[in-house]
Amino acid sequence: MSADRISEVRLSLAFLPLAQPISDAKVFTGRQRPLTQVAMLFAEITSDDGHEGLGFSYSKRAGGPGMYAHAREVCADLIGENPNDIGRLWTKLVWAGASVGRAGLSTQAVAAIDNALWDMKARRAGLPLARLLGAYRDGVPCYNTSGGFLSTPLEEVLDNVEASIASGIGGIKIKVGHPDPREDMRRLEAVAARIDGRVALMVDANQQWDRASALRMARAMESFGLTWIEEPLDAYDVEGHAALAAAIDTPIASGEMLVSAAEHFAMIRAGAVDFVQPDAARVGGITQFQRVTAMADEAHLAMAPHFAMELHVHLSAAYPHNTWVEHFDWLDPLFNERQELRDGRMIVSDRPGLGVSLSDRARAWTVSSCRIDGGGVADERH
Repeated sequence: MSADRISEVRLSLAFLPLAQPISDAKVFTGRQRPLTQVAMLFAEITSDDGHEGLGFSYSKRAGGPGMYAHAREVCADLIGENPNDIGRLWTKLVWAGASVGRAGLSTQAVAAIDNALWDMKARRAGLPLARLLGAYRDGVPCYNTSGGFLSTPLEEVLDNVEASIASGIGGIKIKVGHPDPREDMRRLEAVAARIDGRVALMVDANQQWDRASALRMARAMESFGLTWIEEPLDAYDVEGHAALAAAIDTPIASGEMLVSAAEHFAMIRAGAVDFVQPDAARVGGITQFQRVTAMADEAHLAMAPHFAMELHVHLSAAYPHNTWVEHFDWLDPLFNERQELRDGRMIVSDRPGLGVSLSDRARAWTVSSCRIDGGGVADERH
């Protein structure tokens, strides 16, 4: 057994600005403000033997500073530990902060650390993470979301469809859930006509329909042959999702807003989803993501992880059943590397680990950072 030990952890909080404000159905129904930036929590871990790992988590609205503060508090418990003991270390860190819960913000903070440990393990082996986990494929069918927000004028959405297909995308997802259902149908009809069967088509209501509206809209959309309808109901309405899934032919996708493996288990047990959508950053890292996919595998479900393609291309490649990965170019400025698209798929790179490194722009956008080692916590930037 390796006697290597964790010698240092560097944490940083950066705010990634978006080129323009983004709005989905949650904004149009008045529940949220337009999204203007993404908070990124980075963990960089070094061992006595000189091995390194990079992981990240994120928040699209409130929560980024809280995640950073929580990670800063619990990270000292890693120093001197064997970096190979990832499952035990996940449990140790979660229990260090168990007074504020074992799901949600506390485990999303731990996720950045957990992901960094998996990155280190794969780098040490000289393997892409997908290969370390046991890849079933060298590329994953890939769909684009970022070009189809409700805040984007329809003509621009149609231009984005063409650009996405030309770039090698295999599917297009557009946002629905507009307060006026006629607007949803107008946009869907136009996008379906423009795609004309060339790639897959999905829609995402971002939890903004009630049960009656979801059934009505899902039936109205059946003729489009959608690959899935995403988040037609509140993310925690397990019974509603199950009833809707039994009533319509179009597959249901949900799970991106769930923040624990247990919450995913409830959806899977109820037969509430056809595509499970875990997010490694939200459920607590790769360690917990694998718990979700183990149960999804037993249920023979398809999978389409949410956001963070830099993580999820590896995890999707290591899943045995039908799977998609979501293409968002939002995080591109944070990393020196890019994900390759080819023939409708995102290709798993041959770079070890996650295959990404932080860019100078990520460093420039950092607002808080600290170094944790045997001497304690040293703040570097506030």
